[in-house]
Amino acid sequence: MKKLTQIIPEDLQDKIKKEKFPEWISPTLATLTHERFSDENWVYERKLDGQRCLVFKKGKKVDLYSRNQKKLNKRYPEITEAFSMQQEDFVADGELVAFDGDKTSFSMLQQRMHSNNSGGNVRVYFYAFDMMYCNGYSLEKLPLRERKKLLKKAVDFNDPLRYTSHVNKDGEKYADDACTKGWEGVIAKDAEAPYAHSRSKKWLKFKCEKSQELVIGGYTEPKGSRKGFGALLVGFYDNGDLHYAGKVGTGFSDEILEKMHQKMKNIESKNNPYAESDIKVKNVHWLKPKLVGQFQFTEWTKDNRLRHPSFMGLRDDKKAQKVTKEQPA
Repeated sequence: MKKLTQIIPEDLQDKIKKEKFPEWISPTLATLTHERFSDENWVYERKLDGQRCLVFKKGKKVDLYSRNQKKLNKRYPEITEAFSMQQEDFVADGELVAFDGDKTSFSMLQQRMHSNNSGGNVRVYFYAFDMMYCNGYSLEKLPLRERKKLLKKAVDFNDPLRYTSHVNKDGEKYADDACTKGWEGVIAKDAEAPYAHSRSKKWLKFKCEKSQELVIGGYTEPKGSRKGFGALLVGFYDNGDLHYAGKVGTGFSDEILEKMHQKMKNIESKNNPYAESDIKVKNVHWLKPKLVGQFQFTEWTKDNRLRHPSFMGLRDDKKAQKVTKEQPA
C-alpha cells in the first residue's frame, strides 16, 4: 500500500498527524445564503439532491452512515461493495443520489431510503467530495483543495463511485448555469478551510428555487416560544377543487407571524377546505380559502407536495379561485 506521505507535498506534511482509524467524524453542514459571489479562493460544486453519506473504509470492512449515524449498508449494497474493493483505508464524505433523466431526484431516491432492499430498478451513485482520513493520517487540517486532490488519488472512481468536480472563481456564472439546467443549486466552499464538524459558513448553499402563488387553507398552533402560528397549510385549485400541497413553516418574521395570525383568525372555519379529507396534521385551524401567498420551493413531488417551501409574502392581486399549479413551458 502506498504511504500517504508519498503523495502529499512536503510543505503540507507538517499539517497532518498520525491517528487511529476514527469511529466517527461529524460532518460539515453548509449554510444557506441568498447572496451569490465569485472568489478565486473558493471552489463551487454542484448541489446534489440526495442523501448525505459518510464512508468508513478499513481493509475490506465498509460502513456507510447517514449524517445522524444511521447505518446505510443494507439499503445500498452496491455502494458498499464498490468501496470494499478499494485499496486504501479512508474516511470520505459525499452524497448518495438517484437520477431522473440527467437530474438528481430526491423523489427517486426515496424508493431506496425507506427500505432495506434494492429498491427495484432505481440505480444509486455515490458522489465523493471530501476526504478526512487516509492510511493512518488525519487530513482534517489540510485545506479543502488539497483534501480533494488526495481524494481523487486515493479512490478508484468507477460507477457507482463518482468524484464531485468543481469550478474555480466563477461562482455566480456557475450558479446561473446550474439553475438554467434545473439543478438544485451550488455549494460554495472556502478552498483554504479545514474540515469542520458543524454547520459552517465556509460551506455555503446557493439554491435554485421555484416560486408560485398558493391558497392558504389553514394554520397550525405555534410551539415553544414561536408567536402567532406554527405553519401554513397551502394548496391550489384544479377543476374547481382546492388540493392540499403541504405545510410551510419558514420565511416568517415575528411581525409577519403576528399580523398574519390576526388576519387569519377573522376567516377561520370549522370545515377543511381541501378535497383531501385525510390530511394528517395536528392542531389545525381551518380557514375560508381567501388568502393567497407567494411561496418559493425546490420542486414539486410526484404526489403534488412542495419540497423545501418558504413563505415570501401575501398577494392581493389574484383571487384564490384563480390559483392553479403552474406548469413549466
